[in-house]
Amino acid sequence: MHARIAALFAALVFSSHALAEQVQVAVAANFTAPLQAIAAEFEKDSGHSVVASFGATGQLYAQIQHGAPFEVLLSADESTPARLDSEDLGVSGSRFTYAVGSLVLWSAKPDYLDGSDAALKANQYKHLAIANPKAAPYGLAATEVLDKLGLSAAVKDKLVEGQNITQAYQFIATGNAELGFVALSQVYQDGQLSSGSAWIVPAELHTPIKQDALILRKGEQNPTAAAFMDYLKGEKAAAIIQSYGYTL
Repeated sequence: MHARIAALFAALVFSSHALAEQVQVAVAANFTAPLQAIAAEFEKDSGHSVVASFGATGQLYAQIQHGAPFEVLLSADESTPARLDSEDLGVSGSRFTYAVGSLVLWSAKPDYLDGSDAALKANQYKHLAIANPKAAPYGLAATEVLDKLGLSAAVKDKLVEGQNITQAYQFIATGNAELGFVALSQVYQDGQLSSGSAWIVPAELHTPIKQDALILRKGEQNPTAAAFMDYLKGEKAAAIIQSYGYTL
């Protein structure tokens, strides 16, 4: 009798482990905090887990091309997933826009920015941080803003580039740059600025930052990849995404 109960318990344990699957997700660095919150809810609701790798979209693209084991990509743009689709590295029909990002000029100093571009135009700072525009869509958007404002030449020698938007944020947070362009989601939650001072860049000053998700070929046979993408489209994920300043 005891042996039968033990065997039944072992079968149940094995079954629960078999059902608890993982999905490997490559995530644009700007979406780090929202993804961590969404992944926690997804695991709570489904029993499945997300194994996330964060980086600049361009770097993630290169890793996918070189065979990285990612099953889903959450990009910081729409062009990279479209390119992967065209290269037959994505699952056709799985691509959708999961968030539209906002760019913000941010300083860790509470009174440095007054909600406008005045300090940027005054050009009294030594360093202005941006993400690498060749790898990070938010970095590219930052260069578009500087072009539109006629400041590209004036600030050229003051730019410090992070490999991705997380490193750009760190330059500013540590005081190595007085100010810089980051994703609004890095400094904003639940309707308010978490620290420092900021100017939310008007959307018309740069190309819209539409962030697309895509199931990659390596995730085609993993039902957890499809389940995670469905969850990303749901109300709970949408509420988290919007709480970090993204629009849908």
